[in-house]
Amino acid sequence: MFSLVKNFVCKVSLIKQIIVGLIVGFLIAGFWQSAVPVVAVFGDLFVRALKSVAPVLVFFLVMNAMASKKEGQNTNMKPVIVLYILGTFFASLVGVTLSFLFPTTLSLQIANAEVSPPSGIIEVLHNLLLSLVDNPVNAILHANFIGILVWAIVLGLALRTCGKESTKVFFADVAETVTKVVGWIIRFAPLGIMGLVADAIGRSGFSALVGYAHLLAVLIGAYAIVALVMNPAIVYMYLRKNPYPLVWATIAQSGIYAFFTRSSAANIPVNLKLCERLGLDPDMYSISIPLGSAVNMAGASITIAVLALAAANTLGIAVDLPTALLLCIVSTVGACGASGVAGGSLLLIPVACASFGISNDIAMQVVGVGFIISVLEDSSETALNSSSDVLFTATAEFAQRRKNGTLKAEDMVPKN
Repeated sequence: MFSLVKNFVCKVSLIKQIIVGLIVGFLIAGFWQSAVPVVAVFGDLFVRALKSVAPVLVFFLVMNAMASKKEGQNTNMKPVIVLYILGTFFASLVGVTLSFLFPTTLSLQIANAEVSPPSGIIEVLHNLLLSLVDNPVNAILHANFIGILVWAIVLGLALRTCGKESTKVFFADVAETVTKVVGWIIRFAPLGIMGLVADAIGRSGFSALVGYAHLLAVLIGAYAIVALVMNPAIVYMYLRKNPYPLVWATIAQSGIYAFFTRSSAANIPVNLKLCERLGLDPDMYSISIPLGSAVNMAGASITIAVLALAAANTLGIAVDLPTALLLCIVSTVGACGASGVAGGSLLLIPVACASFGISNDIAMQVVGVGFIISVLEDSSETALNSSSDVLFTATAEFAQRRKNGTLKAEDMVPKN
């Protein structure tokens, strides 16, 4: 029995192990309810471990990358950032278009949520700027990745200019050590996914989602269109090659993890490992992946736009084309600032609703609807956000290789 388990763990690919964990989780939730609290512990431990190690990993990886960066070395960050912004904006356009094609109305009879949304887009930007200069220890403790990135870059640049070579080697060893620990944690992904699935289905099932099936269909349809049509179109524009091998790889090897962990922060180690298997430049992806988890928010922009329009439709507010375009801009900026606001994308809905003159009381009821459907909505949103971090990082580097005439079709498939 032990040798059978050992062979399964050592010789079967991690993705196949996760699929087995998924199936076992469904079976436990459906036929062995008493075991759900026990296996749910595996899911909690897995997510907590990833969330705990991610800030430390990002801090040391980015600091090491900046400290060891050679003068004149190009990390291709500008094209990555452009792709992040374009992807987020076009995703909001998809969400708005589907909302016009399939209007959604809500039954707003939910008690007001006990949370305080930002008062407007100015406050969102203010919070985002404050997070840049957060105390570095506090940033790591509270997983403020914008603050972690800023301090890691500053300290890395300082270390590069005034640090001794032995000090740089020490931080390189620390970064490699933390990366090794992350690899150990990821090996427990099948058990973690099993626990997360069993807990989610066994505890609440999908019965609570039936009343919001239309809203969920619009949201998940928008996520799917962005992931399977819009993003591949952007990749093709840059690479002029079939984008789907790369798209499928990022969905299967990043999106699946993110769907069940429901945390872009927890998925950072997974994305870094996938970038390594794609043969990307670590000096680039060690910065672009944590940055993407904070500002590349296509799923969040869809959520904000669709739910704000659902509120407008419910109240009978006519939305013209210029207002819809304004909503896309607000959703894009708000989504990029979502990581700096407690509660993520849902608490940015009142900001978008304000552009229609919808009161905060009504907007917060819409936020409540968002929390009800978050079992599927938040999981799908996070999967889109996180998988596109790798997709756009790879696209930026592959575009440079294409320009140099060195891009090959096999480069777009991760190495085993």
